Amino acid sequence: MKDSWKTILILAYQSLGVVYGDLGISPLYVYKSTFAEDIQHSNTNEEIFGALSFVFWTLTLVPLFKYVFIVLRADDNGEGGTFALYSSICRHAKVSLLPNRQVADEALSTYKLEQPPEKNSSRVKMYLEKHKFLHTALLILVLLGTCMVIGDGLLTPAISVFSAVSGLEFFMSKEHHQYAVIPITCFIIVCLFALQHYGTHRVGFLFAPVVLIWLLCISALGLYNIIHWNSHVYQALSPYYMFKFLKKTRKRGWMSLGGILLCITGSEAMFADLGHFSYAAIQIAFTFLVYPALILAYMGQAAYLSKHHETNYQISFFVSVPESVRWPVLVIAILASIVGSQAIISGTFSIINQSQSLGCFPRVKVVHTSDKIHGQIYIPEINWLLMILCIAVTIGFRDTKHIGNASGLAVMTVMLVTTCLTALVIILCWHKPPILALCFLLFFGSIELLYFSASLTKFREGAWLPILLALFLTTIMFVWHYATIKKYEFDLHNKVSLEWLLALGPSLGIARVPGIGLVFTDLTSGIPANFSRFVTNLPAFHRTLVFVCVKSVPVPHVPPAERYLVGRVGPAAHRSYRCIVRYGYRDVHQDVDSFESELVDRLADFICYDWYKTDRTNLYTDDAVTSRSNESTSDGRLAVIGTVSLSGAPAYEIEETLQPASVSGGFTSVESVTDVIEMEPVRAVQRRVRFAIDDQSDTDAQSEINLQSQQELEDLFAAQQAGTAFILGHSHVRAKQGSSLLKRLAINFGYNFLRRNCRGPDVALKVPPVSLLEVGMVYVV
Repeated sequence: MKDSWKTILILAYQSLGVVYGDLGISPLYVYKSTFAEDIQHSNTNEEIFGALSFVFWTLTLVPLFKYVFIVLRADDNGEGGTFALYSSICRHAKVSLLPNRQVADEALSTYKLEQPPEKNSSRVKMYLEKHKFLHTALLILVLLGTCMVIGDGLLTPAISVFSAVSGLEFFMSKEHHQYAVIPITCFIIVCLFALQHYGTHRVGFLFAPVVLIWLLCISALGLYNIIHWNSHVYQALSPYYMFKFLKKTRKRGWMSLGGILLCITGSEAMFADLGHFSYAAIQIAFTFLVYPALILAYMGQAAYLSKHHETNYQISFFVSVPESVRWPVLVIAILASIVGSQAIISGTFSIINQSQSLGCFPRVKVVHTSDKIHGQIYIPEINWLLMILCIAVTIGFRDTKHIGNASGLAVMTVMLVTTCLTALVIILCWHKPPILALCFLLFFGSIELLYFSASLTKFREGAWLPILLALFLTTIMFVWHYATIKKYEFDLHNKVSLEWLLALGPSLGIARVPGIGLVFTDLTSGIPANFSRFVTNLPAFHRTLVFVCVKSVPVPHVPPAERYLVGRVGPAAHRSYRCIVRYGYRDVHQDVDSFESELVDRLADFICYDWYKTDRTNLYTDDAVTSRSNESTSDGRLAVIGTVSLSGAPAYEIEETLQPASVSGGFTSVESVTDVIEMEPVRAVQRRVRFAIDDQSDTDAQSEINLQSQQELEDLFAAQQAGTAFILGHSHVRAKQGSSLLKRLAINFGYNFLRRNCRGPDVALKVPPVSLLEVGMVYVV
């Protein structure tokens, strides 16, 4: 076993606070929303027992069967969520719209790709790859799911805190309660968002105990109510009661399903937060604690209500709580609602960061709140925007019915998107027969569509909000993504040849100044147009020139040893290099100081490797050369430079395991690295090279190589001492003449407005202003 049982149980306990806060607090508002308007609680108890039957089967089929047993297996190297499904699909089929994809990316150890069988998925895969409009449709589907998660991040704090605070109605008069609930809810929401910048790790240790106490509390209350009021309530778990419910209530009963679906809010968090825990931990926590606790809570409420038809208060969770324990239960409920809200807010930050990494969201400031715990982030702009909208929703709607309708539609949309994407994963990634994926899609899709249709009927009673929000956010994200791709294509068509760069010299009045010039570009080959514009206007550039491409790859994490792809641009004497820095969509981007020093270290390693490689003493290859194509490239070979330092020692011993006395260097060199926009198959030559040099060798050639490599290293470190300049393009994008009105609106107004009002690339890359050189560029796309 990979993990010990002790580790799994500790993770299962910790997952309670992060994953199950939202799902655990749903008993606060499910029955209240269900009986709010469409159906009434009658003496026959058919309504309450029918609602209980629906709740039981919904909880069993969706979170337990669909998520725990199927969807959680569709992870992407241990990561979950909408983007994890999308990146898995993009790796197995050429449907990605992301620019600057390289063959070298497929050599990453996290680029987990199984060889597909000959015929199983070929038809679906070929059809998907052939039709470009399906690529766009798939991206829009993913963006829609993402936007609904953001919508959920806005609505969940409002409904959960509001429902918990509503318990005060039992301790004060109706007049006082009416004026007290809204301000208290808003105050708690403001505190919740104001504490976000401290990071969840500061109070995270309190989250799991709060949710555990809450789950034990609702289980105990449920058991008490079942034993005390109606021990035969278990009979209502039969599907027959669902039939009786719909037979009696008909259209009104169908419309009330919009309240029942709230029992599965937070199920998506199990999949989205998979990366923080493990499959076994989340499975154990849900199956053996959360699921039984929720079922007991709903059964207990139903048992109480089956014997109380005339209550002075609206149907709510606190009605079924014995008076003697109402105060402590209220306090625990408020704490649990805060924890549940915290989990969804953290999830919102995470998914926006992923969207930004994949070029689907305007640049925002991402603050990493913990050095030790990976993935804990805070986004100031989004945090304050969510807080304002959350307070506006609370004050605007003023009751759980309207907020519940809005939340229900957001939750069902995310689940439908997950179902569709998982069906594609079953065919493309798991290589199962398409009929199996169709059965999965029809079975779970039909359940979710039933609830989705019930939510849509509440359009005027609150469900309009997530639709409006999703349309607005999807438009922003799609416009940003579309313009990003158009800019990349413009750069690709306007790049300058290597010959142009090599021709620049004193004869043309071009001076080389001390220091390192880092030219940032999206291109993985060729010389970017912004550099040619820079040299044209200012006839000088740095003695050490590095073309840096910071790009995202469709994997969650890139191991640090495989992050840097380094190569030469032109001959060694020109002192020009290309460095491609690869990040996964969940990776933490380095700060500029560590990036600069690590980049110089990787360049030094590459220089050592490149010079010693020329002397082929004891050179041998591990892997056979598979194929050879496109031998003549604009700028030579790129090598994966790992974190093992090679600089400083003239001799290199190769061992199977790294010993203190020896240094091993494993490099994957990729020849013929070309830009692939249309994702056409490009063959690459891969060699895993290991080399050893006898330090007794003192031939003239060896001495010459040693001198030249030493000279190049000295030049590099001297340039580092002289200072580093960051050369970035400052772009203005304009739609070309003859473009459609929609394109002109999207590019000229939409994208340029977003670009002016979001963080610049210098802020995203954390470039110090004193070292920044911006080159103005007009993109006509």
